[in-house]
Amino acid sequence: MSLKNKILQHHQQLLQDKIDVFRDMISGLTDDAQNDAKGSAGDKHETALSMMHLEQEKLNHKLKEILQQKAILDKIDPNAIHQKIALGSVVQTNGMLLFISAALPKITIKNQTIIAVSPQSPLGSKLMGKEIGFEFEIGSTKYIVESIS
Repeated sequence: MSLKNKILQHHQQLLQDKIDVFRDMISGLTDDAQNDAKGSAGDKHETALSMMHLEQEKLNHKLKEILQQKAILDKIDPNAIHQKIALGSVVQTNGMLLFISAALPKITIKNQTIIAVSPQSPLGSKLMGKEIGFEFEIGSTKYIVESIS
């Protein structure tokens, strides 16, 4: 299995785990609200329901963000070979390994740290469409694109 496949699968699993957790939390809040509605009345009850509703909205918003990230990953063909940096490219520089996908947490596979960047991020937009040999700076550090897969 290629490194790109492993990176993609790792991120997809991370996102799926988050999706499952958020769905469980939302479901738990819904159950709590229904159970609470059976046994309570008055201002305290209204406040509790309102708080649960706000929490549910926050969780739904987070879930939506994660589902959008997953949709981006689902568009990536792990077998595509890129001559120029594009969505799904794994970019090796002289100091970083980047995965052009969505803004996701750093991961480590086979002792290599992979940084996932969105094509819309400042770094991602600078790299999109570039080829091997492209040089760029982050702070005072110079990087050069050594390979693209």
